[in-house]
Amino acid sequence: MTYAVKECFLTLQGEGVQSGSRAVFLRFAGCNLWSGREQDRATAQCTFCDTDFVGTDGEGGGKFADADGLADQVATLWGEGREKRLVVITGGEPMLQLDAALIDALHARAFRVAVESNGTLPAVEGIDWLCISPKAGTEVVQRSGDELKLVWPQNGVDPAAFENWDFANFLIQPMDCGDREAALDAAIRLVMERPKWRLSLQTHKLLGLP
Repeated sequence: MTYAVKECFLTLQGEGVQSGSRAVFLRFAGCNLWSGREQDRATAQCTFCDTDFVGTDGEGGGKFADADGLADQVATLWGEGREKRLVVITGGEPMLQLDAALIDALHARAFRVAVESNGTLPAVEGIDWLCISPKAGTEVVQRSGDELKLVWPQNGVDPAAFENWDFANFLIQPMDCGDREAALDAAIRLVMERPKWRLSLQTHKLLGLP
């Protein structure tokens, strides 16, 4: 299988339970909820995405002919040492491309594989840490994992509807939008009202990291 990668780089994980961890960030190109073109945003299933996942022209991006080639790229970016290796695979929607061959190749290089998905496609077996971020109006088929991260506020979403899903952690993340203060206030208010949830911030943006 050929993998289309928008970007791949070494950084700190900025969101969720593993925030602050050293990680190689692997972003696949393409998504099933939005084309990535601004002219299509208003009619997309997900209208608030803050990520460029179009093409393969980002830092460390490109087309990789096989799983070993892409896993070698991830290992090169990590550098020396095999202790606590972490790769965070995202998109776009990573389940459009992620497969068992790539997971096996990353495991062979001592990486823990974390994945961030919208949950509309079933997760591949072998993932070590799975984060699902539901989007309003979509059918989420992956209802179990390590963390459920709900971007807030979203019209047409009731957080209570997710609370019986099989996740170890339930996170509320303020939407990165034009009125960030209002989004933050709404997120804090929800967590104060529903203690099953925890607040998650995009710390990489606060720190100026990619």
